[in-house]
Amino acid sequence: MKLILSVSVFLVSIYSFAQNNNTSSEALINALKEANVSKITNYFDNFIDLKLPQKDEIKNIGKTQASLTVKNFYEENVIKGFELSSQREIAGTMYIAGKLKTSNADFNITIMLKKKGEDLNILTVRIN
Repeated sequence: MKLILSVSVFLVSIYSFAQNNNTSSEALINALKEANVSKITNYFDNFIDLKLPQKDEIKNIGKTQASLTVKNFYEENVIKGFELSSQREIAGTMYIAGKLKTSNADFNITIMLKKKGEDLNILTVRIN
């Protein structure tokens, strides 16, 4: 009986952890689809790595500067939406990949996230 109870508690805790990750990642994906930069940048960790087209990668850029840089990129390229191509989780790290949609061209984007406490935080954004 104790074994069944222990297994049940374990399975419920894993299920709730997976649901929290899915809810957070779904909210981020919706923000990408809406091209809502302020919602997207809310997921930024305090420092992230950022790579934009035709620019050198910036390591450990602060959240505020990264937010402004991404906002400028969205405005300059008139990003209109996002199309998800893959999403996976490996050893507590989540990856989201897809295409940022514009009128003229699409940009590939890859985002790496890590769970910190109850939140998913973006650690890396690569756009090319």
